[in-house]
Amino acid sequence: MHTRIKLSKENLINNIRTFRKHIGGRKKIISIVKANAYGHGLKEVVNVIDRDTDTFAVDDIQELEELRKLTRKDIYMLGYVSQEDVVSALKHKGVLVVFDEASLKRINAEAARLHIQAQVNIKIDALLGRQGILMDDVPKLLDQLKTCPNISLKGVYTHFSNIEDTRDFSHAQKQIDLYKKTCDMVSKTGFQNIEKHISSTAGILLYDHTEPMYTHVRLGIGLYGIWPDMSLKERMNNGIDLKPVLRWATSIVQVKQVPVGYPIGYGLTYITPKKMTVAVVPQGYSDGYDRKLSNRGEVLIGGKRCPILGRVAMNMCVVDVSHVHGVMLEDEVILLGKQEDEEITAWEIADKIGTIAYEVVARISPLLPRVVV
Repeated sequence: MHTRIKLSKENLINNIRTFRKHIGGRKKIISIVKANAYGHGLKEVVNVIDRDTDTFAVDDIQELEELRKLTRKDIYMLGYVSQEDVVSALKHKGVLVVFDEASLKRINAEAARLHIQAQVNIKIDALLGRQGILMDDVPKLLDQLKTCPNISLKGVYTHFSNIEDTRDFSHAQKQIDLYKKTCDMVSKTGFQNIEKHISSTAGILLYDHTEPMYTHVRLGIGLYGIWPDMSLKERMNNGIDLKPVLRWATSIVQVKQVPVGYPIGYGLTYITPKKMTVAVVPQGYSDGYDRKLSNRGEVLIGGKRCPILGRVAMNMCVVDVSHVHGVMLEDEVILLGKQEDEEITAWEIADKIGTIAYEVVARISPLLPRVVV
C-alpha cells in the first residue's frame, strides 16, 4: 500500500516515562488505549508500552477481547457492557465499571455462575453530568455491593470536565471536593485500600502530581505526544517534553500540469488562476482525512507545504506542487507529522476544521496499516 501510519517507538516510550517521572514513584499509570489507541493502533501501541504501564483501559467488549490477547495486566472497561457481553467481559478478566444496582446484580449473578470473583470500579458523576452515579445515590449502591459476595470493589473514580482551564479552577475544585467526600464515605462504609483516580492527561499535568490521596492516573492523549490543549502547553513551564508518536505518510499517485481556468474536484470549488502543477494524493474522508480540509488543508511534500485544491473526496485529494522542485510520482506525502523542517500537527488540523486534536487522530481509519519504527 502507498499509505502507512508510522509510529515512533522512541517517542511513545519517551512520553510514558516523562509522565512516570512527573508523578513520582507512588502513583500508577493507567494507559488509555480505547478507540484503537486514539487512532494510533491498539496492537502496535500496547506491544511497545506493556512493560512501562501498570494497567490498561478500553471502552468496550471488542477492545477488551483484542487487548487480552496482548497483555496479562489489568484491563479497566470505561464504557457500558451490555447484558449479553457481561460473561465474555468476566471471562476476559475485565474490570467493569458500575454506577447502578442493576449492573451490580447482573455481574454478581454471572460471576457466581462462573465461580469467580469479579472486580469492579464505581464511576462517580462529580459535576460532569455524564456517565456515573450521583453522590447521593452512593450509600445505597454500597449497601447493595455488600450483598454481592462474588464482587470485589477495586476502585472509585471520577473525571474532570474542564481541568484544562487554568485561569479558573473553581469548577475543578468543586469536583475535587465532591469526589473526596465520596471517597471518605466509601472508606467509612468499610471498603478499604481501594484505588482512587480523578485525572486524565491535563489533570496529571496541572494537579494530580501534588496530591498524595490518588493511587492512579489515567494517561490518554499525552501518551501519544499530543497536548490536551495548546494553551496549556503555552502556560506551563515544567520541563514536560511531549513528542508526537504518529506520522501519517502516503505518496503521490499522479503529477500533471493543468491550464489556467481549470476546475479541480467536485463542485467546481477551485478554478486554477494560472497554469499549475498538481499532484493527486490517495487519501480522503473515508481514510479519516476530513472533508472540511477542502481548499483549506495542507500536506508536506519535499519539506514544503502544499495546499489542498478543491474538495477532499472519499479516497483522494489534489494539492498544488507548482513550487516543489523536481516533484515525482510516488514522492512521500505527509498528511500529519514532520518532514524535514516542516510539521503539520493534530492541533493545526483541528483548528482548521473546528474540532480538537483527539478527534483528528481517533478518526484515522483503522484499515490503514500501522507500522512501528
